[in-house]
Amino acid sequence: MFAEKHPARTEKDSLGPKEVPGDAYYGVQALRAKENFPVSGLPLPPDLVRAYALVKLACVEANEKLGTVEPTKSKAIAQAAREVADGKLRDQFIVDVFQAGAGTSTNMNTNEVLANRALEILGHPRGDYAFLSPNDHVNRGQSTNDTFPTALNVSILFALEAVEASVLRLVGSLERKAKEFGGLPKAGRTHLKDAMPVTLGGELQAYASTLRRVLEALPRVRDDLCEIALGGSAVGSGVNTAVGFRKLAVSRLAVHTKLPLKVARDPFETMQSRRAASEASAWLRALAVELTRIANDLRLLSSGPTTGMDEVRLPEVQPGSSIMPGKVNPSMAECLNQVCFHVIGSDLATSLASQAGQLEINVMMPVMAYEVLFSSRILSNFLPAFAEKCIDGLSANPTKMEQFLLSSHALATVLTPRLGYLKVAEVIKKAAASGMNPRDYLVKEGILSAKEGEELLGLQALIKMTHPVE
Repeated sequence: MFAEKHPARTEKDSLGPKEVPGDAYYGVQALRAKENFPVSGLPLPPDLVRAYALVKLACVEANEKLGTVEPTKSKAIAQAAREVADGKLRDQFIVDVFQAGAGTSTNMNTNEVLANRALEILGHPRGDYAFLSPNDHVNRGQSTNDTFPTALNVSILFALEAVEASVLRLVGSLERKAKEFGGLPKAGRTHLKDAMPVTLGGELQAYASTLRRVLEALPRVRDDLCEIALGGSAVGSGVNTAVGFRKLAVSRLAVHTKLPLKVARDPFETMQSRRAASEASAWLRALAVELTRIANDLRLLSSGPTTGMDEVRLPEVQPGSSIMPGKVNPSMAECLNQVCFHVIGSDLATSLASQAGQLEINVMMPVMAYEVLFSSRILSNFLPAFAEKCIDGLSANPTKMEQFLLSSHALATVLTPRLGYLKVAEVIKKAAASGMNPRDYLVKEGILSAKEGEELLGLQALIKMTHPVE
């Protein structure tokens, strides 16, 4: 497609003429945006570009059916939109993720790429906007104000599919390990101090359960995202759209995205408020909070091996030190922490952007799109790797767990109904002073017989303690 070199062309917008590279499918407005906002060098998120192309496809199909764009041009635009949605011409989306407010630059970059590709399909030179225009044909009946929030919602819905699949992959790994270690008792800890026993399987299952609980909140987030602003044009009223355009465009977009998209109940509300995107960001933050807690626990449980807990062993994926030979770190859990910290910070940026909407439009949508989609991307990319390279290969250290468990002074708590709280507290202190575990101390002092000690504080009794009381 780029084999033939084209001479530079001159395009004109409302600010005047400007030279555009001849081989470019983008046009004058995208080029101005590229020059005006040399901020991050980060390209537009792929899910956003795909969603925007599908929005344009739905709109041009609606316009063709309503007779507002002639079939020859609409079919060429539709073909161009399908190509972009399939991943072609991505290098022609040159606008930085940090750009002018509301995403006008993104909308025009999309309009120009589709217009020039459609012109090429019809045998016209790029830039022949008198025949087929980015504004008058590709953008017919639309505004940045309704297409960007629509593409934003759709792109987040795409991204959340990948996040959900990645979380379920991790949940599956945790549940398999929970089953494997379901009968392996260990010391529980509260406040990082000795507490009543649990099983390693129980700890891992609790991680899986909390992630499933987070996923249970996802349908509500998706439902809100499915109510879209498309057809609202500049402020929600649908100015310059044909009668029936709103409903038809939304229905066509639902077909192309395979999403249950809906016409907005209040078209003005969906122009003003970015609540749905903000709630999606908040959901990602909630997920990240739980994930980083799990990562922290695994780092703590695997600490040592000689000076820490060393109750679990994480797979060794790379050397951990450039100076200390043989040192291996919990690298996958450390990376997960960093991913989660970014997601949590991104949610703050998204929250600030969401509350910055004014009157009929929120102009901070581009940064919201970047933050939510980037957070989704790093989670969906890394969680399967974390499951494979950390959880799937996690192993237990039963010797260390039994050592900690049998020496835990908290186990004497089971004697409280028999001896009373204060007497047990006294026993615990004396056992600690003697360097003995509570069971051996109680037997030595004659408070319990050897048989009673085994029945109350032996290994089988401790395993029984780990089962929830009905």
